[in-house]
Amino acid sequence: MTMLLGLTGLSVRYPGARAPALADLGLALFEGEKLAIIGESGSGKSTLARAIAGLLPPGSRIEGRIDWGDGPIPRPGRDIGYVFQDPGGSLNPLLSVGRHLTEVLRTHLPLSPRAARARAAALLETVQIPGPAQALDAYPHQFSGGQRQRIAIALAIAAGPKLLIADEATSALDVLVQAEITALLRSLCGAKGMTLLFITHDMALAGQLADRIAVMHAARMVEIGPAARVLQAPRESYTRSLLAAHLDLASPRLVGEPP
Repeated sequence: MTMLLGLTGLSVRYPGARAPALADLGLALFEGEKLAIIGESGSGKSTLARAIAGLLPPGSRIEGRIDWGDGPIPRPGRDIGYVFQDPGGSLNPLLSVGRHLTEVLRTHLPLSPRAARARAAALLETVQIPGPAQALDAYPHQFSGGQRQRIAIALAIAAGPKLLIADEATSALDVLVQAEITALLRSLCGAKGMTLLFITHDMALAGQLADRIAVMHAARMVEIGPAARVLQAPRESYTRSLLAAHLDLASPRLVGEPP
C-alpha cells in the first residue's frame, strides 16, 4: 500500500494548557484506507484531526513531523476535506447552498460560474439531496439536520480531496440518520478512492466503517490494528474497558420494572 500521510513524534499543546493534547504520536495512513480513531472525550482525537488539517487555534505549540506522501504540503479544502460534528460550522445561514458550493469549487478549480453551478448540482445529487437543482437556491435552515450534514459532506468533497476527515460527523444525528451518513461516507470513499479518517467515540460505527481502528487515551495512541482484531481481541486494558462500556442493543432485556 502507498502511504498518504505519515506522522512522527507529533505533539500538540494548546495555549495556556498544563498538559499536551497530543503526546509523541506516530501514525501511517495509507491511500484508500478507512481509519477510525476512537477514545473518550478529551483523549486527543479531534486535536489529531485538526493538526493534520492545519486547523489548530493560533498559538498552539506543535512538535514532530507531518509528511504528506511524496508530494507537496497538502492544501486544506483542496487535498484535505473536513466534515465537522455540527454542519452549522460549515454553513453560513445567509448564503444559499449553491453559493456555498460554487465558492468552494471556483476557489480550487478553474471553472466558469455556469460550470461550477452544474458541478454543485451534481454534488448534491451525489450526497442524495432531493431535487438538487432546486436545492441550490435554498438556504441551510430549510434542510433537516441530516440533510445539512450531507451538504457539509458535499462541500468537503467538492474539490476532490485525497483525504476526507469526518470529525464526529454523525454524533449529533439520530441512529437512523447516523446509519445513512455512515453508508454515504463508505460509498463516497469507495467510489472516489479517498482515504477516510473517521473520528468517533462509537465503537459500533467504527467497526462498521473502518479497515483499521486506532485507540487514543490521555493524548496518546495506545492501540492500533485491523478493525476486527481490535474489537474482538483487544491487546490493551483501556481498549477492553471501552468495549466493556459499550451498550449492546442486541443483548437480552432486563427482567422487571423500574422502581
